[in-house]
Amino acid sequence: MKLLQQLVTILAFTAGLAGLTPAYAANDPAAGKNPGPANGIVLKDDARCTTCHDESDAPELLAIGKTRHGMTGDSRTPTCTSCHGPSDKHADFKGKDKPPSPDVNFGKNAKASPQARSEACLTCHKGGNNMHWDGGAHASNDVTCSSCHTVHKQHDKVRDKAQQAEVCYACHKQQRADANKLSHHPVKEGKVTCSSCHNPHGSTGPKQLVKNNVNETCYTCHTEKRGPFLWEHPPASDDCAVCHTPHGSNQPALLKARAPFLCASCHQTAGGGHPNTIRTGAGLGVTGTTLTPGVNAQAQVAYKACLNCHTQVHGSNHPSGPRFVR
Repeated sequence: MKLLQQLVTILAFTAGLAGLTPAYAANDPAAGKNPGPANGIVLKDDARCTTCHDESDAPELLAIGKTRHGMTGDSRTPTCTSCHGPSDKHADFKGKDKPPSPDVNFGKNAKASPQARSEACLTCHKGGNNMHWDGGAHASNDVTCSSCHTVHKQHDKVRDKAQQAEVCYACHKQQRADANKLSHHPVKEGKVTCSSCHNPHGSTGPKQLVKNNVNETCYTCHTEKRGPFLWEHPPASDDCAVCHTPHGSNQPALLKARAPFLCASCHQTAGGGHPNTIRTGAGLGVTGTTLTPGVNAQAQVAYKACLNCHTQVHGSNHPSGPRFVR
């Protein structure tokens, strides 16, 4: 009986050690010389930090263990100090007041410079799509990686196609307004998102586009407009943005204005010379400023005006020539 009681006592003591909080177990010598990470989600090199930042004090910090940054089986997985620096003054603080901040901290009240905060990420995340970060629009305006990314959370909104735009709209308010106009890219519908066209980490193209120019970016989806065509329409082949506004418009097909006004911004003829209406060739001012009464309705069938005849404005391979009618 005495032997049985001793065995029960030993088993109870062992169970007690197993029940220690992960942070405590990681730092208690009695728990073993090489204790494992807290519940397998915090690296053992982080034990100095999890002495205080345990699951009862800061569960939101330990949530990083459920992200890619907390994968214990990956040799590239960073520790707390990989991002926050050695932070000796913070870790060794014994007072009752608020301890000094880590060497590199993040968030709205961060004392570290924007460059230092981004550099903490760029130490690992360099090259590839991030190679043009330095000198890019975001870096030049003191936007940091943590301005958009939430590293400690399993769900990073900016990496979620359905929610990414809301992160971008926090700063890009005009684009939010444009996206709610009558004609818009299907961002709200979840078919495309900001990063479909833009690389927020910088690029060699204008406006941080994913390709080197506007047209190549548009052709990623609109391949039928690429050509080559026997008859090119210079505005369309040079820059889609001559006629279209990409973030949203109250005109159909993301156009900057309706035809004939949009067409007339380039095709202005003094003294006529163009059969301006469908049948008679009379009446419609090609400057886009005057519409003769009585002809307007006939000329603008379904409000398409010039496009009723010139249907292939992006380019044509038809023998009819550069009139883009077929």
